[in-house]
Amino acid sequence: MDVVGLLQALLLGVVEGLTEFLPVSSTGHQIIVADLIGFSGEKAKAFNVIIQLGAILAVIWEYRRKVWAVTTGVTHQPAAQKFTINLLIAFLPAVVLGLLFADVIKEYLFNPLTVAAALVVGGVVMIWAERREHQIRVESVDELRWQDALKIGFAQCLAMIPGTSRSGATIIGGLLFGLSRKTATEFSFFLAMPTIAGAAVYDLYKHHALFAGDDLPLLLTGFVAAFISALLAVKALLKFIAHHSYVVFGWYRIVFGGLILLTWQFGWVAWNGAAAHGP
Repeated sequence: MDVVGLLQALLLGVVEGLTEFLPVSSTGHQIIVADLIGFSGEKAKAFNVIIQLGAILAVIWEYRRKVWAVTTGVTHQPAAQKFTINLLIAFLPAVVLGLLFADVIKEYLFNPLTVAAALVVGGVVMIWAERREHQIRVESVDELRWQDALKIGFAQCLAMIPGTSRSGATIIGGLLFGLSRKTATEFSFFLAMPTIAGAAVYDLYKHHALFAGDDLPLLLTGFVAAFISALLAVKALLKFIAHHSYVVFGWYRIVFGGLILLTWQFGWVAWNGAAAHGP
């Protein structure tokens, strides 16, 4: 058994789970950590699909009552139908733009320097959005209008740039569009279900030939690690935002992204896909 591979899988699973639903960019953290530990290549693509599924299963489990209520009531309950339609409307822009540009973005933008720049810019926007005066119109996900859902769907498309953060884009977009902090956060969680699951299934279809029986221990390790850490992260975030803003995440993004840019500029780390600069 490859002990080093299992430890890498465990680390990346934890990173995925802790960052997927926080506004700090899980994709960005995965790119940075994978680059540092040398976990790359075609196998890494297949592995990322599995840990994403582990993370999304955690949020489905956390909101299982709501998911069950909507699933069983969608044929006859107006509230469930409205919620489902809003989710589909918010999901649609990412589907269209993802099919058109996902491969190009992965080829040219999936590198540590793009991630670092997006982390810093996103952090600045997050702090600005939190410090402006909030005008709350929507206090729960069931009060969302289709127009609100569509706006959040377009905001989510910004997360196609690695380092932007899908949850960050949807949450901050929600705040700017009049949602309460709790509503913006919960709708971001619900929108993640079809978005991440859809992307994972698509990637699974594209890379299914990469999976082999020998990889099962590694895949299971990453899946379980992502599920447990994501479950803890979601619970912690909901408690945190009950009394705090997202400003601390904005500063985290700026500091983290800034450190990556500094290590590149001074040649301290030879980031993959970027020529090291001397001092």
